[in-house]
Amino acid sequence: HSLGKMFEDIKLIHMNVRILRFWALLYDKNVKRYICLTLSIFHVLTQLLYMFTTNEGITGIIRNSYMLVLWINTVLRAYLLLLDQNSYLQLINNLVDTYNELMRLNDGYVSHLLDQVNRQGQLMARGNLFFGLLTCIGFGLYPLSSNERVLPFGSKIPGVNEYATPYYQIWFVFHMLITPMGCCMYIPYTSLCVAFIMFGIVMCKALQHRLRCIHQRQLTGRQLSKEIVECIIYHQRIIDYIQTINKLTTYIFLIEFLAFGALLCALLFMLIFVDSTAHVAIVGAYINMILAQILALYWYANELREQNLAIATAAYETGWFTFDLAIQKNIQLMILRAQRPASIRLGNIRPITLELFQHLLNTTYTFFTVLKRIYG
Repeated sequence: HSLGKMFEDIKLIHMNVRILRFWALLYDKNVKRYICLTLSIFHVLTQLLYMFTTNEGITGIIRNSYMLVLWINTVLRAYLLLLDQNSYLQLINNLVDTYNELMRLNDGYVSHLLDQVNRQGQLMARGNLFFGLLTCIGFGLYPLSSNERVLPFGSKIPGVNEYATPYYQIWFVFHMLITPMGCCMYIPYTSLCVAFIMFGIVMCKALQHRLRCIHQRQLTGRQLSKEIVECIIYHQRIIDYIQTINKLTTYIFLIEFLAFGALLCALLFMLIFVDSTAHVAIVGAYINMILAQILALYWYANELREQNLAIATAAYETGWFTFDLAIQKNIQLMILRAQRPASIRLGNIRPITLELFQHLLNTTYTFFTVLKRIYG
């Protein structure tokens, strides 16, 4: 610990890792991981049975589909964490090691970057948990605002009338107890993945800073050659780091892209049917949670791609054409590689960018208007 910071000291990831560790999804192996997974899977099965047998109207189906997708995502994320446990732990260790390397530079600019990313990461983690809390409250208030008995989540157990006393009260309490648990399994995963991306941005900016400072250091030919080689090696580390994140997250992000697009459209459509201010506020909280989760991811994934491209500009600004021929070739190769920026992708098909986020919103609104006209 005296040699550098541990993950507990890095505010960027501390809260997210701590919550996932509490549920034994990272680091620790104890009975809590089996409890949370068993309860979540049981809950998803009761939701699926309900969806196949329900006679509810369109608003009930949309609302319960939204919750079912969230819970399936929760179970899937927990499963991926356990399946690729070593890969996630190695990624965290790589982040910590690189963080300590950057700290040891004692560079004012780099230290400022680290302080800034810690503040932003901590704020993002708390903000996502806050939106999750609002959604949990929405799950609990929706039944209370209804004129008849409604459970927070549509679920059914064979042979049990879940709306009869005392089963209704027991089932309601179970739903309200499991909701915070699901929230603490679901949200920290997204926040942790975004934190990985945010640190990748810091790595890119640190490399750009190092390249731009080369002409100020008045290095000899051998020192300059060594510095360029070290920059190329560091650039490759950035690429490997980003590719590791992409390998662990690309397909879960693709599933979320498809599911959340459909859910946003459905929730907007649901606003046509709700008949009370309370229901509008609750549906609005559902929509805000989706947008907050997606926007944070797409914003920083887009920034990571842009900062990777900026490495090429920083390399060009070294005045490479004045260096020896061997050094010129190395920098040219670095520029060419940076112009094909490493990025986080959806299903290894398309980079995650703000343009893609805009496309998602446009497509969602288009389908919403079509449904609205059909309904009208």
